[in-house]
Amino acid sequence: MDETAPRPFLIGGLTKAQHYVCDSAATSAYAVLAVLPGLVRGFQAAVPDWLAFVIVLGGILPVAARRRWPRLVFGVVLVLSTLSNLLGLLDTPFIAPAMAVYMVALTERRPRWEPTLVVGLLSSLGLLAVLAVSPVQAQSSATGQLLLTIAVMGVTWTVGRAIRDRRAYLARSTDRAVTEERLRIARELHDVVAHSMGLIVVKAGVTNHLVDVRPAQARDALQVIENTGRDALTEMRHMLGVLRTGGSPIELAPAPQPDTLSELADRAAMAGVQVSMETRGLDRLPEGVGLSVYRIVQEALTNVVKHAAPATCHVVVDDNGKEVKIEVTDDGPGGSVLPRQAGHGLIGIRERVTMYHGTCEAGPRPGGGFRVYVTLPYGETS
Repeated sequence: MDETAPRPFLIGGLTKAQHYVCDSAATSAYAVLAVLPGLVRGFQAAVPDWLAFVIVLGGILPVAARRRWPRLVFGVVLVLSTLSNLLGLLDTPFIAPAMAVYMVALTERRPRWEPTLVVGLLSSLGLLAVLAVSPVQAQSSATGQLLLTIAVMGVTWTVGRAIRDRRAYLARSTDRAVTEERLRIARELHDVVAHSMGLIVVKAGVTNHLVDVRPAQARDALQVIENTGRDALTEMRHMLGVLRTGGSPIELAPAPQPDTLSELADRAAMAGVQVSMETRGLDRLPEGVGLSVYRIVQEALTNVVKHAAPATCHVVVDDNGKEVKIEVTDDGPGGSVLPRQAGHGLIGIRERVTMYHGTCEAGPRPGGGFRVYVTLPYGETS
């Protein structure tokens, strides 16, 4: 959508200017209806008609500016509306204060001690009691109109607070969703970079030793580095493209799935890790689970390449329709072409496992080598 295009009226919420227009129109209409009886037959109050006009209009017209100065407008409107009530100038003196107090409730921070629920409950009961007994009698006396005004203001205050709390909750939910999406993209980027750069560095180290004695093998290693780097750049470009376009549709490669696990084995073989792979029942996995399976196997093989190559690795991925079991074992000595240091590999695996309330075991094998065992339950939520 073109961001410069005007927003249609009443679609996607009103603009600030449209809110002011609506407030001004409603306030003007109410003011005309309020002073019309006085224009026709006079106010018949204890004050001159010109002063009655000032009091009535002064208690209504400021409502048009309630969004700019909510507290000030409410104070002015409340004082003048109460005065109109005591002088008998208005039949419905509660409308303007209710409109003003709604904006105060909507914009002001809610203190912890504020009993909003109690205020709403008591006000609702009071309003229902007035309507049930005699609305006409309540409006015929200054005391009845005052109680009715308090009840209506309490109800509108509660509605304003409820809408404010709802908006705050939606804002927190949106922020949480954005944070989770950023973490997801960070995990995806880490998996791509860690796997690809691990292979590249390993192959670069091998090339450095072979360039003088075995030029042909050195060229093969350089070809592996080129292909791996190109694939990594392509995948990263797709992921970053989503961020750049703000989520608008673009041409994206499909997310990696378990049916492409053999490609991970081929890449690991280029770095000196011979991988044997067994997969069962992976054609029925949900897409999200399938992506997690692919990334977990990718990260486990990356760790083997970094810390155990050259070695033999065995991968088993078994799905029974309710749970996926992943086991990656190697017989490496635990040494590494790369210096051993703390990283995010196993942390990333555990984060993906936690998303599905699964289990993760990782550690040295008794007979040598390393083992990663993961379960991903999904049958209840698929």
